[in-house]
Amino acid sequence: MGRLFGTDGVRGVANADLTAEMALGLSVAAAHVLAEAGTFKGHRPVAVVGRDPRASGEFLEAAVVAGLASAGVDVLRVGVLPTPAVAYLTGALGADLGVMLSASHNPMPDNGIKFFARGGHKLADELEDRIERTYREHASGEPWDRPTGAGVGRVKEYDEGFDKYVAHLVGVLPNRLDGLRVVIDGAHGAAARVSPEAFARAGAEVVTIATEPDGLNINDGCGSTHLEGLRAAVVEHGADLGVAHDGDADRCLAVDADGNDVDGDQILSVLALGMKEAGTLRGNTVVATVMSNLGFKLAMEREGVELLQTAVGDRYVLEEMKRGGYSLGGEQSGHVIALDHATTGDGTLTGLMLAARVAATGRPLAELAGVMRRLPQVLINVRDVDKTRVGSSARLATAVNQAEKELGETGRVLLRSSGTEPLVRVMVEAADLEQARAVAERLADEVKSALG
Repeated sequence: MGRLFGTDGVRGVANADLTAEMALGLSVAAAHVLAEAGTFKGHRPVAVVGRDPRASGEFLEAAVVAGLASAGVDVLRVGVLPTPAVAYLTGALGADLGVMLSASHNPMPDNGIKFFARGGHKLADELEDRIERTYREHASGEPWDRPTGAGVGRVKEYDEGFDKYVAHLVGVLPNRLDGLRVVIDGAHGAAARVSPEAFARAGAEVVTIATEPDGLNINDGCGSTHLEGLRAAVVEHGADLGVAHDGDADRCLAVDADGNDVDGDQILSVLALGMKEAGTLRGNTVVATVMSNLGFKLAMEREGVELLQTAVGDRYVLEEMKRGGYSLGGEQSGHVIALDHATTGDGTLTGLMLAARVAATGRPLAELAGVMRRLPQVLINVRDVDKTRVGSSARLATAVNQAEKELGETGRVLLRSSGTEPLVRVMVEAADLEQARAVAERLADEVKSALG
């Protein structure tokens, strides 16, 4: 039986893998586990519950709310808001628990449940394990201890959440965006209202695409995984830049005035240098993963910024940031964490901070992003091999060593087993695309031979 909780909560096809019964049961289990951990001690517990616009979020939200209230937790329903908004409101309202229903950038049929602890922080792995264990025990028939009478939770709409969150976003910006024209791709998702409103309040002239969610069109040919529409709209409207979110708006990718993509590494580069200049880049350090482009590392070295690299996954970036007290980190995918203002990746905040840097410097985004040159990167997924032996194969170690010598200081090799699929990822970067491709294909053949 596999673990329910992955790196980003519980996720699966709604009404197949993730059912109303499971959503209700996990919510009751979370309430009981947090009560046992002392989170609710001495007061009546409160939870903030939000969702993205997926059709399945409607019944799953009802199940979560029912589960929490039946366990004696008062619920504030904030409706359709981004994941980072639910995290922020959990902290700002002093709630004991936050629950977000979303499957992020996944297609519409999927959905997920993510829990936040007090303060809007991700639940510790140990608490997630206890929630899962408790849920499984009771799913097999053990009855819950349920409150009655005045002990049951009460449910209220908290409509002020939208304005409170947008005001927070605009309030943390170092400068206004007056004079900028920005195109926003809302992915027909959770930021469809929030992001345009925040940019407009900050002074930008806003053009919107994919901001009309109907419950079925989330991430459908739009958003951070499909930038074609944003590129075209930026050029058509003569905009200074465009920003694209994913379904739950914890990510942001950008497009410059010429319609060229600006990925998470480039966004981190721009923000890191701006924060260094302002004296807010704590430890003069930015945290990223081993999948960041080598061009990012070389740019940070050249600009005198320390780069700490972690395993792949925003959770590892966040752990390292908290451990070292750093203020900026993220991933190439556009999951950027500004820890002074957010407890998790926040796509709207990232886009606003990027636009604020353009406005403050008066320099086009292409010029700012040009501080780093993306080296050609070739990624090959090798399937049907024993991924558990990647780190122990002497043959592969020799092949990688030879490739690294061949590439020198302007190239890089990374072999890693996928955490979610039965495959090995071969990633090669080089100054020349053909060289990167040739080395990657050679290493992929070695992986097949050594681990097949």
